[in-house]
Amino acid sequence: MTKIILLLTGGAIGTLARYGLSGLTHKYFEGTFPLGTLMVNLLGSLIIGLIWGLWESNNIPTGVRTFIFIGILGGFTTFSSYALETINMFRDGEMKMAIINILASNILGLLLVFLGFVAARGLINIIR
Repeated sequence: MTKIILLLTGGAIGTLARYGLSGLTHKYFEGTFPLGTLMVNLLGSLIIGLIWGLWESNNIPTGVRTFIFIGILGGFTTFSSYALETINMFRDGEMKMAIINILASNILGLLLVFLGFVAARGLINIIR
């Protein structure tokens, strides 16, 4: 039961954060490109890399990992929205934008997870 409460709470926090950031992005950047979804997914990638790098060698309780990785970050990132928006771009004949979205989301997402991890490991080395 505790795990479910952690997931529900973390998911709610992540969902609200996604809604806020995506909405803020759409407020300042108009157009058909799903920049809000891209920003959320890239920021989520960076955050998960940072947290992974900070916690990799520590014994973090399973409940904390569940709350943050599955709850908050699972609710925050939006792979299903990314997939739907990309398919809609293909359907609407916006091939170039769809391919840019695929490349940016995947390549930059992987890069940001890696950079987050490296940055966290660097911080740990500085602190020690």
